[in-house]
Amino acid sequence: MEETATQPIRVALVDDQQLVRAGFRMVIDSQPDLTVVMEASDGARGVDELARTPADVVLMDVQMPIMDGIEATRRLTAQDASPKVVVLTTFENDEYVMSAISAGASGFLLKDVPPEQLLDAIRTVHRGDAVIEARSTRKLLQHVGPMLGNAVRPSLPDDLTPREVEVLEAMARGLSNSEIAEKFVVSEATVKTHVGRVLSKTGSRDRVQAVLYAFQIGLVRPQDLLGSD
Repeated sequence: MEETATQPIRVALVDDQQLVRAGFRMVIDSQPDLTVVMEASDGARGVDELARTPADVVLMDVQMPIMDGIEATRRLTAQDASPKVVVLTTFENDEYVMSAISAGASGFLLKDVPPEQLLDAIRTVHRGDAVIEARSTRKLLQHVGPMLGNAVRPSLPDDLTPREVEVLEAMARGLSNSEIAEKFVVSEATVKTHVGRVLSKTGSRDRVQAVLYAFQIGLVRPQDLLGSD
């Protein structure tokens, strides 16, 4: 039997606003390597439907009826072979965002993100990376900066090399792997190796947690990002 072409990335949309889902579906289904396989209007339906219709990436709203996106994310990421979850937010409630990340989300995006960034985010988390882009990081820090400042600060791991510290700082500033590679004049494969070691040494589950860790230890300050667009 002949091998089939690479299957498109399966995307699920979980949002209580039908217009939002319709807009995202239009953008996603316009791409040959992406396809929307499921829609749900609340977290409970999303979890149930995903048990029957597997997806690779879930775009998850935070505030929804019946079951919010935080609990839905927690249930999905607790499963074996769980889908990657990207939280969609307007940052109206900072605690929701932090809770969603703690629940296992692979990243967060603003709902008004440009189409090309939405598509790139889906492909990025499907590859195993997390979504951290500078604009959303700045907006997040406007809310959670004071929370991070008041928390007990962990120390920088002694076994982090100087280059790994530089990579962690670049990650916290919202740079992608390709941008970090360009900045340090190394290959993207080398950057991926550094990122993997940073995650391991800082005890971070993914890129999102590593970025928050960088702010917790004071490697990058909220005001370093809040002053630029």
